[in-house]
Amino acid sequence: MSDRGVGAAGAAQVGGVPWPARNPVALGLPVSFDLPVVGHLDALADLAAGAGYLEWRRYRHAAALHTDLVVPEEDHDERAVDAYAQCAARIATALSVSQYVAERLLDNAVALRDRLPRVFECLRDGVVSPTFIRTIVSRTELIHGRPYQEQVDADIAAALRKPGSWSTARVRDLCDQMVYRRDPDAVRERREEALKGRCFFTEAGLDGMGTVGATMSAERAAIVARVVERLASQVCRHDSRSTGARASDALFALVKHAPFGCDCARPECAFAAVDADEVAATAARIVIHVVTDTTTLIGPVPATATATTTPAKNAAAADRAVTDGVAVDEVAPEETPIEKVVVEETTAYTVAADVVAAEAVLTDAVAAEAVLTEDVAAEAVLTEDVAAEAVATDESAVDEIAVEAAAAEPELVDGVGFVAGLGIISGAHVRGLAADPEAVIRPLGDGTDTPLPATQPADPYRPSAALDTYIRARDRYCTWPGCSKPAWDGDLDHITEYDHAHPERGGQTSATGLGAKCRFHHLLKTFGDFVDDQYDDPDHPGRIVRTVTIPEGRTVLGPAHTGFDTHPGLDMIVFGDPPATRPPSPGSEPTRPAPRTEQKHARRRQERNRNRLRNNLNGVRPPEPDDAPPPY
Repeated sequence: MSDRGVGAAGAAQVGGVPWPARNPVALGLPVSFDLPVVGHLDALADLAAGAGYLEWRRYRHAAALHTDLVVPEEDHDERAVDAYAQCAARIATALSVSQYVAERLLDNAVALRDRLPRVFECLRDGVVSPTFIRTIVSRTELIHGRPYQEQVDADIAAALRKPGSWSTARVRDLCDQMVYRRDPDAVRERREEALKGRCFFTEAGLDGMGTVGATMSAERAAIVARVVERLASQVCRHDSRSTGARASDALFALVKHAPFGCDCARPECAFAAVDADEVAATAARIVIHVVTDTTTLIGPVPATATATTTPAKNAAAADRAVTDGVAVDEVAPEETPIEKVVVEETTAYTVAADVVAAEAVLTDAVAAEAVLTEDVAAEAVLTEDVAAEAVATDESAVDEIAVEAAAAEPELVDGVGFVAGLGIISGAHVRGLAADPEAVIRPLGDGTDTPLPATQPADPYRPSAALDTYIRARDRYCTWPGCSKPAWDGDLDHITEYDHAHPERGGQTSATGLGAKCRFHHLLKTFGDFVDDQYDDPDHPGRIVRTVTIPEGRTVLGPAHTGFDTHPGLDMIVFGDPPATRPPSPGSEPTRPAPRTEQKHARRRQERNRNRLRNNLNGVRPPEPDDAPPPY
């Protein structure tokens, strides 16, 4: 019997050297913590990659245990406590974790080894964070054993290796996009089963509290949340409750038709007593934004038909309004090229599902085909990679690999949709939303090559409705690295500060000049010393490169996965130049900003130019001269 791991208290529980006693230099770590700010940040970034490597080794050991203990028994093991459970029990005992945690570790290890080997390599190389692995594993369970399993693994790994940053929401959307469009029938069947399992439940908690919950379709869940949030916002700034507490009270008020009010107890408060039914009846419509290709509304297409597709030229937007006997009126679109849908809500929010309005942004019919064309290209790359790994020396071997890759193609390939704040939905789900008799589908573009207006007619600072919709569909989430706040709930920020006195000298209101940010990161950029930049990518017309530079000079690339990667038709939409600024009338010369603001804006413009040159040296993109004169 081995006594390895048994020793005095505080001794290492493995046969090696305790981690604190190991040589930091041998591990590539700083010897001292007496470093400048940039040194600490560099060390944290290096440690993040190292954590990925250590996690990779952890999964490799777990997978090796599975190979030794489970694989020889799994075909005929019918014991109550089978080999898998016993293997997980060994891990749980050695690590002092629960059986559940050990089994999840073993599940991940086996999935990465067998289903996602290329994603597994990304973890080893520090390309993907360990925190994203469980998301990737869980969102790809549907492809297990499918003939296109290797293709999805290769597509996800290739996307992860693109320059740029990731967030949990973007990783989730990437995986769903790759899976949903590969096997529409399997996705549809699983969604039908999920809908059958929707439920309502209550659970008693501690200290006299309880939990109420329900499972429902994603769009209905979003509607319930919007209704509750709307009523919960009917308080003054002196309300003492947290956001969650106010929402809990608002939900009860809606169900009971009870008054809802601010708890500040100030006599002059205008929100001391709010009628929930009145707020529901007079409030504006609820809008849920969805992004999809118009061909997705038609249905899946044969995979072989994707080889002859062409790029998309335009995008479209759809509004979906559903109420219980409520009329939907369209406002004439003289002011903007995007149609408005106004819902006059006359019913109370007694059942949240009865008050629905969804908005979808659609690219034209060939956009989905362009997505599928990219899939074929990705598979061609994979075929070349496999051939290189096999070191094939004759053309017959390469042809055989190509035939095998083609045989792995699914028969049908479907488009996908994107629900703001909730992520990717399947093509069948999109078609279900569009099938509502009161659904209104509207194009973002007009179907021609005519540039769309970028600004409102009377104010070059304000984006037009078309540009506003386009940017939020393009960015999907806050563009700050790692942030998952929906773009539809955030602000549109002028990347280069807008010069109200001389607009031609400052940042422009254009597709390249604007980006979505949540309120926190918008304030952080505006009032902090962080410098962000955004400019056209000459290698991919219509697409942009983003960077964020911290005060100490470290530059981080922006999101690697945006709406362009799911709906390439978005990058074909063209907006016109902002209108020429009119000279100020005599006697109305605008006042100049404070000198400190002038200096900050000038410093940021210089920093952006330096970052672009630095990115060029690092091979990110060719330099792009800034022809705009300095602001002051």
